[in-house]
Amino acid sequence: MDGSATTRVDYGSEEAAMQAYLRDGEKRAASLGNRGPIRFTAAGELHPDILDAYWRCGFYVFEGVLKPDELADIERDVHDILDRLPVERGAPVDAKGRPALAADCKAPSLLWSKPLGDPFGGTDLANGRHPVKMYEPTAAADAPKEVVYLILGSLQFSEAVLRVYGHPGLLAVAAAINGPDFTPFNEALFIKEPGRGASVAWHQDGVTHWNSADWDQGSHGFNFMGQLYGCTAANGVWVVPGSHKRGKADIKKMVAEAGSERLSDAVPIIAAPGDVAITNRQALHGSFANTSKDWRVTLNMGFHRRRSVLGVKGGGVHNKEAVYDAARIRERARLIGYGIDARRQRFPGEKPYVYKPHADEGLAYRWDENARADIKDYNLLDLSI
Repeated sequence: MDGSATTRVDYGSEEAAMQAYLRDGEKRAASLGNRGPIRFTAAGELHPDILDAYWRCGFYVFEGVLKPDELADIERDVHDILDRLPVERGAPVDAKGRPALAADCKAPSLLWSKPLGDPFGGTDLANGRHPVKMYEPTAAADAPKEVVYLILGSLQFSEAVLRVYGHPGLLAVAAAINGPDFTPFNEALFIKEPGRGASVAWHQDGVTHWNSADWDQGSHGFNFMGQLYGCTAANGVWVVPGSHKRGKADIKKMVAEAGSERLSDAVPIIAAPGDVAITNRQALHGSFANTSKDWRVTLNMGFHRRRSVLGVKGGGVHNKEAVYDAARIRERARLIGYGIDARRQRFPGEKPYVYKPHADEGLAYRWDENARADIKDYNLLDLSI
């Protein structure tokens, strides 16, 4: 990737402590036993060792999911996306004077931050679920005023990303975790530029089900995190293993006891290009400002149990509050159908996934120019719980 910061930045007075923390975290992560290729049993079930490790840790790293040709497709699209970003927040054009990416979208699309900032920590944004602000290193003098660090509704901006959304192995994992009638949540691209990428303060994603009588360790679904360039302790997401099954965490207390936002029991998600992590949305997680020399581009794709969504009043974080009925779930899930067909066209030798709700209703989706127009602003219908 080009256009990244060349001036070295670091954590200033916290640099030595931060580097020691990164090294220790890598060692803890290596001992968890929660990584490997997607594997199925002879009966076609997700291998029980994977399920056991996922439910024990709250995350798992699937290795080698996206092959070099698919990564090249994604990289081309990401270059195009970055090239089309507005010259500044709210600008209608990109640096070449063309209509900017998402300039005509009604749905929220681009999230901005000052370089190396923490735009959510310690604020009431997103229902106040990021209660502690992360340390904000000083950016280089030549850094821009703001950078885009998150792109929502990403399937409409990249056909390559849409094809990943239809990946048969990943969708089979979604069915194993959330049941064959699983539903979408939302999708996004996380952009962590070297020397500029923002932090995401410690938080748990779930909102609606914490006090439900039937709450359990999977009530709020999960996110897949596909890695274009891989991720390191310095630029990747950190997770507190097992926190997904302990209910709501007292984040302020945990940070106070640790003496800083460097939580002692957290571990980084370490991944190579093409790896895809799965992370429980109830797990306590966050990421630090990216002072490293490495890019992180993550394809986030979330899925829910249908019973966690149907008839539930959700929203308020990713879109407006609403009660999610069967019609809304069906309309939002058309993206799964489009993703499956887009992938079939690009990889004709691969057996497409059969999404049970579509098969049961006799629904078929064709990825073409009409479909491309149909998915504009699709994320207005995200299923946020």
